[in-house]
Amino acid sequence: MIIRPHTHWFRMLLAWDGSVLPRLIPRLLLILCISIVAVAAHDHLLPISLNLNTTAPFSLIGIALAVFLGFRNNASYDRWWEARKLWGQLLNESRSLTRQVLTLQKDPLPKEHIKEFLSALTALPHALRHQLRNTDPHDDLAARLPPPLLNRVMSSRYKPATLMLHLGEWVHRHARAGTIDPMAVLAYDRNLNGISDLIGGCERIASTPLPFAYSVMIHRTVYFFCASLPFGLVDSIGIFTPVFAVFVAYTFMAHEAIASQIEEPFGIDDNDLALDAMSATIEDAVRDLQGEPPLPTTRERTTSYTLT
Repeated sequence: MIIRPHTHWFRMLLAWDGSVLPRLIPRLLLILCISIVAVAAHDHLLPISLNLNTTAPFSLIGIALAVFLGFRNNASYDRWWEARKLWGQLLNESRSLTRQVLTLQKDPLPKEHIKEFLSALTALPHALRHQLRNTDPHDDLAARLPPPLLNRVMSSRYKPATLMLHLGEWVHRHARAGTIDPMAVLAYDRNLNGISDLIGGCERIASTPLPFAYSVMIHRTVYFFCASLPFGLVDSIGIFTPVFAVFVAYTFMAHEAIASQIEEPFGIDDNDLALDAMSATIEDAVRDLQGEPPLPTTRERTTSYTLT
């Protein structure tokens, strides 16, 4: 995710990081070449006879395409924003569980028992991040979990769920020992269920993309429209056709590229969610409630930086 402070309007025009323009340049160059061919054909420099000078079909297609692109962008942004809310809920649930383990016992628990619970809790967002990105969580989990629990988690297919099971077993064990009363168990269980719900929500988003047929229909329509547009503009604007054709193509292609990028919010593209930073924030929040120092950070504050 690109983090950028508000800048002057002119500097925003020249912004490069976080923009989809770099990946669109080859496609825009193709539209530029098509536009040059359209201008040359119109001026009889090439033996091509085309009769696409009426703009009515392009207006109708352009309006319909704008509606469909707007709908797809809204659908993609809804997925991105729901994913962001789920990770915000994970932060809230983690803080609540930390507060409960530090305050809701009949008698103070040994520090090693508290550490057992909180180490699994801080490892959970890292395990979830790696599951959503299909990456190896071993190094992150090994730095936070004791070896027996690490082996148990690494041998499971759904590592966040295994950590949830361990947290539930911890509550059950202390409830049977009488150090946690039944009302506190209900409080623990409510927050653990909340984490279970948000894990399921993230898995649902990650495993259910937008229907492929819908996406490919919009993709084909965008490129057909942009490729044929120069032949509809050349009769009215002449040599300025390449400029306007490329600008219109950028507008439509950029909307489609942005929608495609944020459709999968758990990736590592510039505009995807910064799961690395969010995992560190959750862990830092838990450490703060314990009175521990903040996690070290290597990111320097600049005018623009990327979070992953």
